[in-house]
Amino acid sequence: MTTYQEYKAKIAELENLAETARKNEIAKAKEQVTAIMREYGLTVADLGAVTKVKPIKTRAPVPTKYRDDATGQTWTGRGRAPKWLEGKDKNQYLIK
Repeated sequence: MTTYQEYKAKIAELENLAETARKNEIAKAKEQVTAIMREYGLTVADLGAVTKVKPIKTRAPVPTKYRDDATGQTWTGRGRAPKWLEGKDKNQYLIK
């Protein structure tokens, strides 16, 4: 009967063989692609693989609109109102 350790050793050996085979296949594929590109005079740009990445626009921070002077808590006025402002008149906490 085969033990757990023997199975682990076989798995490691198979993973090494698979990685070697993968590297060989990738090398052959690259050679084929290079040969075809040379034959037809193609460049990477001709393949349409080059795409521009849109820069991520960062948003400016929203200024604080409400502040409780007693506790120092603030709120921008966006999203759900905070608990400290529930049941109170917002205009009393408006920053002027």
